[in-house]
Amino acid sequence: MTVPGRRSSTFSRLLRHGFTDPSAAERLLDLPELAALRDDPVLLDALGATADPDLALRGLVRLAEAQPETERGTFTTTLLSAKPFRDRLLGVLGASEALADHLVRHPKDWETLVTYEAVDLHPGVTEFEHGLAQATDPVALRVAYRRCLLGIAARDVCGTTDVAQTAAELADLATATLRAALALARAAEPADAAQCRLSVIAMGKCGGHELNYVSDVDVIFVGEPAEGADEAKALQAATRLASHLMRICSETTVEGTIWPVDANLRPEGRNGPLVRTLSSHLAYYQRWAKTWEFQALLKARPVAGDPELGSAYVDAVSPMVWQAAERENFVTDVQAMRRRVVDNIPVDRVDRELKLGPGGLRDVEFAVQLLQLVHGRSDATLHSGSTLDALAALAAGGYVGRADAAQLDEAYRFLRAMEHRIQLYRLRRTHLVPEGEEDLRRLGRSLGLRTDPVAALNKEWKRHASVVRRLHEKLFYRPLLDAVAQLAPGETRLSTKAAGQRLEALGYADPAAALRHLEALASGVSRKAAIQRTLLPVLLGWFADSADPDAGLLGFRRVSDALGKTPWYLRLLRDEGAAAENLARVLSAGRLAPDLLLRAPEAVAILGDPEGLKPRGRDHLEQEVLAAVGRADDAEQAVAAARGVRRRELFRTAAADLIDSYGTEDSPRTSDPGALVDRVGEAVTDLNAATIAGALRAAVRAEWGDELPTRFAVIGMGRFGGHELGYGSDADVLFVHEPREGVDEQEAARAAARVVTEMRRLLQVPTTDPPLLIDADLRPEGRSGPLVRTLASYGAYYRRWSLTWESQALLRAAPIAGDPDLGRRFIELIDPLRYPAEGLGEDAVREIRRLKARMESERLPRGADPTLHAKLGRGGLSDVEWTVQLLQMRHGWAEPGLRTTRTRAALFAAHAAGLIPTEEAQTLDEAWVLATRVRNAVMLVRGRPGDTFPSEPRELAAVGRYLGYAPGHVGEMVDDYRRITRRARAVVDELFYGA
Repeated sequence: MTVPGRRSSTFSRLLRHGFTDPSAAERLLDLPELAALRDDPVLLDALGATADPDLALRGLVRLAEAQPETERGTFTTTLLSAKPFRDRLLGVLGASEALADHLVRHPKDWETLVTYEAVDLHPGVTEFEHGLAQATDPVALRVAYRRCLLGIAARDVCGTTDVAQTAAELADLATATLRAALALARAAEPADAAQCRLSVIAMGKCGGHELNYVSDVDVIFVGEPAEGADEAKALQAATRLASHLMRICSETTVEGTIWPVDANLRPEGRNGPLVRTLSSHLAYYQRWAKTWEFQALLKARPVAGDPELGSAYVDAVSPMVWQAAERENFVTDVQAMRRRVVDNIPVDRVDRELKLGPGGLRDVEFAVQLLQLVHGRSDATLHSGSTLDALAALAAGGYVGRADAAQLDEAYRFLRAMEHRIQLYRLRRTHLVPEGEEDLRRLGRSLGLRTDPVAALNKEWKRHASVVRRLHEKLFYRPLLDAVAQLAPGETRLSTKAAGQRLEALGYADPAAALRHLEALASGVSRKAAIQRTLLPVLLGWFADSADPDAGLLGFRRVSDALGKTPWYLRLLRDEGAAAENLARVLSAGRLAPDLLLRAPEAVAILGDPEGLKPRGRDHLEQEVLAAVGRADDAEQAVAAARGVRRRELFRTAAADLIDSYGTEDSPRTSDPGALVDRVGEAVTDLNAATIAGALRAAVRAEWGDELPTRFAVIGMGRFGGHELGYGSDADVLFVHEPREGVDEQEAARAAARVVTEMRRLLQVPTTDPPLLIDADLRPEGRSGPLVRTLASYGAYYRRWSLTWESQALLRAAPIAGDPDLGRRFIELIDPLRYPAEGLGEDAVREIRRLKARMESERLPRGADPTLHAKLGRGGLSDVEWTVQLLQMRHGWAEPGLRTTRTRAALFAAHAAGLIPTEEAQTLDEAWVLATRVRNAVMLVRGRPGDTFPSEPRELAAVGRYLGYAPGHVGEMVDDYRRITRRARAVVDELFYGA
């Protein structure tokens, strides 16, 4: 019976030694199996040194219980007398429940941990082959494998080996295991073995000599016929041997499994033959292989089977690996590969992913491998399959900054150690950091974090992940700056040739010009140059992520030259997290936004303001424009100020559109393209309306002061009236006036005409700001009629002469500037025309259809592809709009929802009224939104309007990026456009033409 005081003393000692359940530990220590151990002071010290003292003690009790009565004394004596053995055994028991299970099933295997000779400290393939030599079947192989694994784990948890040495030992054990499995397969099928030569090539972490505790072992099989054997039969025999080898390692037995053998990195993956001849491999790699396959071959290493065949394979594919950077699609492939693949990770796991999450192991491995591919073609010192060895070689060669390489090395080692210890616990393949307090405590203690291990672990993990996140991009770009800057003593400079190679690999078409821009921005010892050197590594990565990195870098240089002496500019980019990325996206996405920005570079401040990208409403804009007009000395100065506001707002709208279309690191791209189209249409309509209001005020004030002799209103037509303007749209308008009381009609007409002429002139005066073209061709009598009419004149014309197409055009009419009461009365005048009582007659419907058919045959530009013309092509804007407008004219008198100038709103109203089925309405909406976005994209990319996809590859790629397509997928974009508009045309044929 335990004395209360003693119990209290033992309880306290157990707590001090790291036990979390001292009561349970006391009960275990009182068991008869530990009678010889319980009073020895070194036992508690040794248990307290483990990752999980409770787990270690439970494992020790189970192991002692499993010993035969006759051998338990030997076991306890050895445990007490041999400190190295005691530390090794308890270290394993405190870190791995799975290896404790193995020891209980095989009670004598503890003896493998007793020897402590020099050869035991760093075994290689030969020693592991010796350890597996007695295995004559798959079950025995598993037992022998785990026995060897015990030694690796013991050296790992005791700190005898570091993480890289442990990973290398695991790879060597895998090599020995593959050889043993192949020997078992050969022994089972001697006839097959006699017919062929088979070589096993390790890939991935096994090939790179950096394996995890539990990981798929990636392999490729190469086979050749034995001398005198038929090739087809030999390959069949080799395939049977390879399949048997895979089963031996992968199948679950009473002793569990070893690890899956994965041959999916072979040519054609799962669809390709399991075994190929060397010549078949080479033919595939020469003709069909993708860049990622050469990246995978970086780690290829022959490990089992015919050594000559394995060496011949590696010798043959190696030159192709180091020429991969010269392949035609290398840049596109690299851009696609550089995008972190986290889409398939469940949202609730991203933050716990050690391998694939942001700042994870894959970031380091990918960055290192990519730099190897770029520079390894001219530097053989980089030809290593090991991530850490390759990182050291990159630093030694000046391809990576030494300080960056040292930080990444430390972070990678820590993350790999975390991965090892997580997997070691239950010998399960996982890359997820556990969530339970007990698991996190064990993990933290296993890494040497003994004071508040959970908090310390989270802090260290986040710190190292942050280092990786920060550096894995800079790894590419910082040496480019060092190539043109002053270096600290001892640093190695990237050569001009190597810098050019790297820029070329990152998508820069003119590496020499890019280097000149970098030199202009980052050389020198000024504070400005120092801040640029901090910013540019990240900016270069964002530029490289676009369709035109050269344009992004050139634009950044021009903006920096213009604002270089402005104190807030570089501070904004450095301190406002979103500003630099937003600027990079805007500068590299096309010509329009950079051109607008460079006319007034101070607008870059918009990109750093959280509210800066939200469109200003019409009231706000009109108030600002009219205030600027009021301060101006003359009409030209007034409208120049108004156009300056318009240019700034165009930039704001374009920047927001681009940033939402591309997405940023902190916010994904907007998933609703219709919302983007609506926002652009509304914003451009508002800013053009405010600009016209300012031009009207300036024209009136210059000649008549505060009041014109006639009331005057501007009516928006077409896309302007529909709030659907794009970046390249003209402003379609009608001008209406009404003489004030007591004013002669002729005088009023002359005043109105002079105002219109002056407004149009002022809005097109050559300046640095884009002109606003006013188009009044939709007026009565078209170009032959007067530019401006009285309200009464409009009424008389529409009553007597109006044609059906004019009534259709009036569907989009809405007042946008001038006298609001006159604008309202104009709308009252035209409502009966555009929404005729009882709808359109059949003659009018036939006339509209005839006009549409004629327009399709006559107005499409010569040589244009009718399947790709966004405005007049099949299923394009015209098709959808005429279909919706026909419904408005036929049913608007009875359905109030149809009385709108906006296409999408009218389409939704028609669906709500039961005039269009759901699927057809969605089809028309999707086509209209896509065609509108194509036109917006063309203007953003080329800086001039267009209705078809650009033919120049970079411009086409930029349109694709804006529309959400990854690099290299422009063909898919064009196919999608044709498919969507083809479906829309089928709906148009049914609803509009009645087909």
